[in-house]
Amino acid sequence: MARPIAILGGTFDPVHNAHLAIARAALEALRADRVLWLPTGAPPYRGAPVAPASHRLAMLKLALQGEARFALDERELAPGASGYTYDSLVALQKDFPGRPLVLLMGADQYAKRATWHRWAEIERLCEIAVFARPGWKDSATAKAIPFAPQPISASDIRARVARSEDVSAMLPAAVLGYIRAHRLYR
Repeated sequence: MARPIAILGGTFDPVHNAHLAIARAALEALRADRVLWLPTGAPPYRGAPVAPASHRLAMLKLALQGEARFALDERELAPGASGYTYDSLVALQKDFPGRPLVLLMGADQYAKRATWHRWAEIERLCEIAVFARPGWKDSATAKAIPFAPQPISASDIRARVARSEDVSAMLPAAVLGYIRAHRLYR
């Protein structure tokens, strides 16, 4: 059987070290061929990201450099893209016929999955893998990926950057350099 392709979606506003750590954990736990990073554009179901797509994409490219098993998929950033995971998964199945797809998500998102667009169909299109946090209850419909929570969040990074605080331990150096050079999150 072909090794799975793990899919990690998000705004990545900005991409940070916890994102990279969960991607590496997924590669190992799932024995995945690769992690496909799927940055979202401006989805209709949530507020728009702070940084424009071009900057978030550039930061992702910097963060993923040198990681041969990380790949970037820009389909949700294309003009007219729906931003719905379901639509992306349908397209990915066509791009990777016969390859198992595994959608990665945090326990918080998994708990809210019933609110997602066409959630029941998503569960039929791919497997689900959840980064289990303490207190997460096992699920019959999702694989658990053990992962120690990391105290890093994009919203905290943006707030710290706005206050000119040090975030160097939270981000890849190249991403921090990009944020500084383009004066993002000020």
